[in-house]
Amino acid sequence: MGFIGLGTAVNVVTIVVGSLVGLALGSKLDERTRTTITQVLGLCTLVMGATTMLPMLGARLTEAVPGGAVFLVAILVLVVGTVVGSLLRLEDRTETLAAWLRRLLVRDEGAGNERQTRFVNGFVTSTLLFCIGPMAILGSLQEGLGQGASTLMIKAILDGVASIAFASALGIGVMASALAVGAYQGTLTLLAWLLGDVLNGPQVDMISVVGGVMLLGLGIRLIGLKDIRVGDMVPALLLAPITVWGLALV
Repeated sequence: MGFIGLGTAVNVVTIVVGSLVGLALGSKLDERTRTTITQVLGLCTLVMGATTMLPMLGARLTEAVPGGAVFLVAILVLVVGTVVGSLLRLEDRTETLAAWLRRLLVRDEGAGNERQTRFVNGFVTSTLLFCIGPMAILGSLQEGLGQGASTLMIKAILDGVASIAFASALGIGVMASALAVGAYQGTLTLLAWLLGDVLNGPQVDMISVVGGVMLLGLGIRLIGLKDIRVGDMVPALLLAPITVWGLALV
């Protein structure tokens, strides 16, 4: 029970609280320890991404895609979505937003570029992690459709725990990601409330598969193997359900 949007509100609070705990812990850790924590988080994100892609093997999605070519469709969606995101310079715009938020929220005019880079990295990384997963999309839609906030409550706990680790390694930028999570999930909840049942099972599954690939990219980035521009892939999350819907009409 509760008001529509309660799940997102709780999610925002857990990220803020978790970040505060992480910042308190992070001040007691040396640089090597923080780097190792970031790499561990990267490994966990890789596992999360692989798990998120499991619907690709499920009957519900393979039956909805002609010929069961789920992976080929996912590749197409990711390539087209990345081209769109790259043309829109989404990653750059997200980093610009993070830098603006830092100037707004953090009053330390004497700080150098290193602190700004750390803030931007923390904001971008945690925002992508907290928003890409299917729980963010599915949970927001469920709450907007009046099906309860249980999914977002579970996500809130997970994000709160993750924000402790991320904030201890990446700093206060992780806390700022709560603003992005609130805006993103709140918008999805509002759209679901206004539009009704907008996504079916296979469409949600394709979002999960595409999101899983993006999480793998984020994990690789956290480990430090390659600076993959995951932010430019975000339009693929929108294209995923649209593509499944279009294939159903063929």
